[in-house]
Amino acid sequence: MDLKDKICIVTGAASGIGRAIAARYISAGAQVAIADLKLETAESVAAELTAQGPGRAIGVAMDVTDEAQVNAGVASVAQQWGGVDVLVSNAGIQIVHPVEDFPFADWKKLLAIHLDGAFLTSKACIPHMKSKGSGSIIFMGSVHSREASPLKSAYVTAKHGLLGLARVIAKEGGTHGIRANVICPGFVRTPLVDRQIPEQAAELGISEKEVIERVMLGETVDKEFTTVEDVAEVAFLFAAFPSNALTGQALNVSHGWNMS
Repeated sequence: MDLKDKICIVTGAASGIGRAIAARYISAGAQVAIADLKLETAESVAAELTAQGPGRAIGVAMDVTDEAQVNAGVASVAQQWGGVDVLVSNAGIQIVHPVEDFPFADWKKLLAIHLDGAFLTSKACIPHMKSKGSGSIIFMGSVHSREASPLKSAYVTAKHGLLGLARVIAKEGGTHGIRANVICPGFVRTPLVDRQIPEQAAELGISEKEVIERVMLGETVDKEFTTVEDVAEVAFLFAAFPSNALTGQALNVSHGWNMS
């Protein structure tokens, strides 16, 4: 399997899982657009990853909830490099509250970033993929695409929704060689997860150690966090897989949490 010279867009790629995926693609010789809210940060990361080679990267400013900005960003990548082969919709946030205390504005914000972002970036990329007769769209789901946890009503709803969207795109895109898949990581020790630990400890009335050992890692086989590198390898698999054989699939990367 090969990504050499493939044109890839990764949202939320300035840090965490997105950055690891971009680095993995670049290590395989791909051309990667680092799409993130702040252009300066995206360009800085792009320069660092390009220096590691053998692929190359550019920075693109992109608020995935802004249709005009998404369309402009995708168009600029396609114009500069000659199309789009791979989209990784990775941008995301986490907000935790009990349902009855969940601010509606926060609910809408989280769903907009996860679901609207996946829809808008897919909508913008699909025509470019159709013109090439192939493409790979990858959504960053979660084990919470299959499971539920207290305090995460918006996040669980959004991650479940990504499964449905990916399956529709897989069915619509099949005859055009466009694949759609979902990666479902367990807990990955990123700044996003680090912020959740004290929040959940306060909401649940338990220690931060208990949050890690019971809430986050309690269902794993080895009490280990998933790593960004683990997720990046699965992102490479889905992007580089040469046929429709895996399209419409969601793959857990979770140390055995939610075996399915």
